[in-house]
Amino acid sequence: MIKTMVAGILLVLFASSVFAQDPAPEPSVRGGCGPSEAYFDVKADRKQHPVATPDASKALVYIFEDMEHGPTMRVGLDGAWVGANKGKSYFFFSVDPGDHQVCTNWQSGTFKETSKRIGSAMTLKAEAGKVYYLRTQVYERSEQDHNVKLEPVETAEGQFLISASAFSTSHPKK
Repeated sequence: MIKTMVAGILLVLFASSVFAQDPAPEPSVRGGCGPSEAYFDVKADRKQHPVATPDASKALVYIFEDMEHGPTMRVGLDGAWVGANKGKSYFFFSVDPGDHQVCTNWQSGTFKETSKRIGSAMTLKAEAGKVYYLRTQVYERSEQDHNVKLEPVETAEGQFLISASAFSTSHPKK
């Protein structure tokens, strides 16, 4: 009888720990990316290099694409697209403090069927009043095989990239 009670208690404890785990992320979030059907028109202005000052209650994020004649790269934050870059360009946006999923994803007419798989994602731990610089790099292994990496860069490198990159403005295609 005692063995049965101990086994029952262990079963309840095991079952409760299994059910207490965090739920699986929503498939639509995809590491921070927005819906795969969304496409952007992008204009890059080489004459503009605007910068912003972070609001004291938010963080500021700069996103760079570091490939001279690179593809259009969409940028997502917490499951919604926030903009896109094309070629050696950048844009910026503000975020609330906290953990955020940031993603970059290749948008291409040539690779439409596989574009949702060519990208990169990371978690950004944003602090109010801070500035973050993230770079998307596209590595071409062959004409049909590309790898994308989204990675943080140091402040000095981020400031250099602002001066060396075109300012990107984007809007969703209709």
